Parts: sequence; C-alpha cells; structure tokens
Amino acid sequence: MSQALYRKWRPAHWDQVIGQAHIVQTLRNALAADRIAHAYLFAGPRGTGKTTTARLLAKAVNCLDADKTNQPCNQCAHCQAVNQGRFLDLIEIDAASNTSVEDVRDLREKINFSPNQGHYKVYIVDEVHMLSTAAFNALLKTLEEPPAHAIFILATTEVHKIPATVLSRCQRHEFRRIPVNEIVANLKAMAEGEGFQVDPEALTLVARQATGAMRDAISLLDQLASSGQRVTLEMAQDVLGTAASQSVLEVVDALLADESAAGLDAIHRSLDSGSDPRQFARQMVDYLRSLLLIATGNASQVDATSEVRAQMARHAQAFGVPGLLRVIQSFNQAAIEARLGWQPALPLEMAFLEAMAPAAEIKTAAPESKTAAPAAHPAHGKARPAAEKVMPAAKAMEEVEETAEAPEDASANQRLEENWRKILAALRERDSSLAALINSVKGRQLRGNVLSLSFASDILQQKMEMGENVRMMEEVLGEVLGLEVSVRCQTVTGKRSAPPPEVDSDGMVAAAVRDLGGEVVDVQ
Repeated sequence: MSQALYRKWRPAHWDQVIGQAHIVQTLRNALAADRIAHAYLFAGPRGTGKTTTARLLAKAVNCLDADKTNQPCNQCAHCQAVNQGRFLDLIEIDAASNTSVEDVRDLREKINFSPNQGHYKVYIVDEVHMLSTAAFNALLKTLEEPPAHAIFILATTEVHKIPATVLSRCQRHEFRRIPVNEIVANLKAMAEGEGFQVDPEALTLVARQATGAMRDAISLLDQLASSGQRVTLEMAQDVLGTAASQSVLEVVDALLADESAAGLDAIHRSLDSGSDPRQFARQMVDYLRSLLLIATGNASQVDATSEVRAQMARHAQAFGVPGLLRVIQSFNQAAIEARLGWQPALPLEMAFLEAMAPAAEIKTAAPESKTAAPAAHPAHGKARPAAEKVMPAAKAMEEVEETAEAPEDASANQRLEENWRKILAALRERDSSLAALINSVKGRQLRGNVLSLSFASDILQQKMEMGENVRMMEEVLGEVLGLEVSVRCQTVTGKRSAPPPEVDSDGMVAAAVRDLGGEVVDVQ
C-alpha cells in the first residue's frame, strides 16, 4: 500500500520544518544549552506542524549524538527507532479518545517507571483541549512535579479551552499559519521529487485553498495527482470545487440585470440537481471575492484562466466595490446559516433578494417626503429614474385627498428607527434565521399599533408568516419599544404589488399599485 504524501514527506530534521522558524530556533537553542523544560504547550491551527515538531523534540532529547547542535542526527539507534515508529519511550495519546479522569490516572501510574530505551519518556498529548475538567485536574499534579525522566508535550488547536492552571505550568509555543509562498515552494519540491506534472497556477490555488495548513496542502496535492494526469489550473478548480459553476454565473447575471425571478430560478435549479446550499453559497462568495480583488486592483491574486478573468473583469466593473461588499456580505451570511435552518434553501433565497434590494429601500420614507428619490441599482449602485417606479402611483394619488399624518405615528416611526438595531439584536439572540429574514424587508411602517413589513417576494412573506415568527417579532417589539404592536406582512415586487394595509383595497391607489406597477412612497 502506498504511503500518504504528508506522512512520506514528514520532516525528519529541524531544517525541514516549514514556516515555524521562531519555534525551531528556540527549541534548538534550548537543546544546545541542555535547558529542557518538563512540559510544553504547542498551540496553533491544524496542519501547521505541532505534532511533527513534538516528535522532533522527542527524538532530539533522546538522540545519542554527542554534538547537541546536531540532535536529532537521524543516524543513531534511537533516532532510527523513532523514525520507524518503534521507540518505546515515545507515547502519543489522542485526548479526543481518552478524555476521562481514569485515562489520566492510568497515565500517572505508568509515568513513574523508568524509560525503556532512551533518556526521557516523552508523552505527546494531541488535542489536549478535549480532556474533561476532572482529567485536567488529575493532570495538574503530574505537571507540577513530574519525574525527572518525563517530558510532556501538549498540542491543541483551541488554546482558549485550556485551563489557566495548566497553561501556567507549560512552556508555550504559538504555531502560525504558513505563508502561501512557502507552501508553494514546498509543494513544488515535493511534486518534482514524486515526478508529478503540476502547473504553477495549480500549486498556487492549492496553497491558497489550504489556508495556511501545510498538511492540508499536501493532502490536496495528493488528491489531484492521484489521477496520473498533468494537474492544470482548470483541473484543480474542478476537483476542489472552486471553479465558478454555470449556476453561479446565472445568479450573478440576474443580480446585475435586476431579474429576481431568473436569479431564484437559477438557485432552485442548482439545488434541485443536488447541489448543497452551503457549498453553493461558498461558491458565490468565492466568485464575488475574486470580483472584489479585481475591482480593487488585485487581479494577480485571482486564480483563473484568461477567458474567465476577462469575464470577471466585466462583472467587477458592473458591480463596483460598494455593491460587491454588500452582495458578498449577504451570501457569506448564507454560507454560515445554510445548514442551521429547517429550510436549507431559505438563506440563499434571502441572500439573493437582500442583495438585489437597494440600501435606500430598507429605510422608510421621511414623513415630509412626497416624492421618491432615485433608487439605486441593486447591484452596482447606479441611479434609476424615479419615474420608472413612482409615476403611476403618483398620478393616482393626485386624485386622493391628502390628510396629515398623525403626530403620534411620526413619533412612533422615529422611535422604531432609533431602536431598529436593538430589535435585530434581540431577534438574533432568539433566532438568527428570523433576524436575517427581518433584515431583508424592503420597508417598514408603524401606524398606530400596527407594524407593516414589506417583503420583496411572496416566498419571504410566507416564510415570515410561518410558525412562531410573527409572534416572536411582536414579543421583541414589545420588549424593546414597550408597546403592544401587531405585525402585518405584505409583498412589494414586480408589477403586481400588494397595497399597504392602510390603503383602501378598492380605491384608485390600490389599483395603481396592483395593476400599474406603482409604489406608495408616502401616505399623508
């Protein structure tokens, strides 16, 4: 059976450790000065060399070479035994599988026995944060007064979960994420050593996908090279799922064209064909991030073919930086929430519709306003003529007798706007999906004790009216505003929008909204 690349190419000497020079130099200096600590804590992201460095340290303290600056020598019997996995005095413990206090007590009973082969018994405890509180307490005594022949090396990816009492008894070393250029250089040497044909662009993509973890990068290279073919950028994008799918491009085009139906249809077709909602949201974020890099003059950071990059440049120019920032934020939230809700498609639908809605539409009109300001294009912020949206309604409203808004309604709306962030925060504590749904409303108006929420589609309105959503919203409004408020939902989209509840459903204004594509900007 062939050996995995990350095991085959695991560093056997200090000089082979990648990206952790600050730790390697400190440990080598301690070895040369014969100042070995009895307990170490190696903390940092996964795949950055914690366990590898721990094994090197265990090998070095037991090396038989007389020259301490050359330890480990990889030539003596002890070094050879460690390399071959048969050194009895190197004990590796997976804390994730040995979390109980009984496991630690068993370790304490055996630790007093003298080493079988080497100078030290070295205990490497991986994922030590998984130990129970009782197990940590049982370990404390051993860490305080260990036998002279014992060394503990604790490794963790979540140092914040380690009790302070344990931290204070260890020499702590922080492992860093490995820079992309160092990962690329190491992968290139590895590919040449293995005889792999890999394009430089593919190596860069793999290094970036690894997000600073050398082990992850090597595993990805191993996966790509297993086909036996030359690894190109296109192949790497396809295998790693970073290539923009046709559905992603269709959604982006729909955003730019302000076509909600086409965008939602593209999302649903992708999900119906088996795509994972969370992965689709990630693909959207990856593509939009590439557009943002291009829009900000960092096209060299984008891993794409020349044809795809030209298309990205057109999309980036159409969106603009402010538009991209807003759209990325919406889909990034969907990538986080997609696996939490009972309706997996909802976060994607909300993200798309929220990305389409101009920021100006989320705010209610000022009480004194009688005309609508030009609406921003949902994607790239270009002004859209106000007459496109409000002229039919404006003509109809000229025939409606104007009445002044009640002062108490204006005051209530002002109070609503001043506390809107608090309302969203309170909702987020109860139900993050509901908070995101409320955040997507296109308009809100408080008249008397009735809050009207306007949604961009029937889908969103139906989601809001499901289950306990309305009741929960009314409870939060009562808590924050100190008022008993009823919530009503409506849809304002396309050519057939529903009129607000305060407008006579049989009147001319309602007809203008429903049939002529008008929009009520203000009610006086």
